[in-house]
Amino acid sequence: MRRIAANIVGQCLALFAQFITAARADWRGIEPVNRQRIYFANHTSNADLPIVWTVLPPALRRVTRPVAAADYWLKNKLRAFVGPEVFRAVLIDRRSEHQTEDPIAKIIAALDEGSSIIIFPEGGRNRTDDPLMPFKAGLYNIASNRPHIDLVPTWIDNINSVMPSGEVIPVPLGCTVIFGDPLHVEKDETKDGFLTRTSDALKALQPQQEGGS
Repeated sequence: MRRIAANIVGQCLALFAQFITAARADWRGIEPVNRQRIYFANHTSNADLPIVWTVLPPALRRVTRPVAAADYWLKNKLRAFVGPEVFRAVLIDRRSEHQTEDPIAKIIAALDEGSSIIIFPEGGRNRTDDPLMPFKAGLYNIASNRPHIDLVPTWIDNINSVMPSGEVIPVPLGCTVIFGDPLHVEKDETKDGFLTRTSDALKALQPQQEGGS
């Protein structure tokens, strides 16, 4: 019964997100085919996770699990249903003193079950004026452990205007999720070199602002 309810809520969330944001997927570097992937995205809003998840075709949505903060998604009963049941999120506690499991091991376990994942390698919402904050080491650790899985840079454009930080009511505006060329960790590549390369690949997807060169 809970699985049926979760599926119905998920469909409603997808329809609501489409209605509010007119969100669309721009598949530039890959096709939306049933292949295991790690989608790594920029993070500026609480709406980032739902938007990436909902623009995926239903067949991909069913096998894709976002990596999300347990302290946020378990904060109340509604979130505790939507996060684990609807999104089937891999919940990671960002508070090290509360961690009882290795976060990377939990993500690897989800991959080994055949799931694709959505991850935000900045580690938290970007509140700076820079396009991206420095990536945490987690993306490198995951890629090194499962080097055969495609790493797909995923740029979420305009979502911070739809759901500004601190707001709970979304503003109806268009939003695009851009999927780029897949990457893999290279042989003998250093952690810093990998994180720079993946960050650059993600930033390269950012649309040019009007008036920019």
